[in-house]
Amino acid sequence: MTDSIKMPGEERREMILQTLRESEKPLTGKDLGDMANVSRQVIVGDVNLLKAVNEPIIATSQGYLYVHPLKGPAKIAKTLVCKHTPEQTEEELNILVDHGLTVKDVKVEHPVYGDLSASIMVSNRREVKAFMHQVLEAKAVYLANLSEEGIHLHTVTADTYEQINEAENALRKAGILIE
Repeated sequence: MTDSIKMPGEERREMILQTLRESEKPLTGKDLGDMANVSRQVIVGDVNLLKAVNEPIIATSQGYLYVHPLKGPAKIAKTLVCKHTPEQTEEELNILVDHGLTVKDVKVEHPVYGDLSASIMVSNRREVKAFMHQVLEAKAVYLANLSEEGIHLHTVTADTYEQINEAENALRKAGILIE
């Protein structure tokens, strides 16, 4: 954020939408704030206002993404039930992305709050490594640690059922998949 004039709210939200629609990668609140000459917190508020009017924006560990309507062949989605130690998190995610899957999210059932979910959106080892680095840097607790016995669900997508089956076999072999 510089000393120049701040962009007005409506104009700023339109800029956020346009920028996210055109971006091929997630953009952080800081990046968007720098573009509009406002703080990250102002961007967080703007994104919440945009979500409130049903703009398809999601917050991922890498930043904000605009969810475009599907183009081309539809992806196959499946929910996998997993359990592992925190130390196996990177192994689990790498198994999934190594088989061509995208890990969209993680969900747990919390004994007090009920269903909790968080976006992950990783599809290759570089993104897994960045996700793991963010967790470490933030000293964050994995959502699985908040559930009974560490059981958690991942929504994954793939181009073929074969990719999902092969990933499930690899998770099974690693003792991570619950059936």
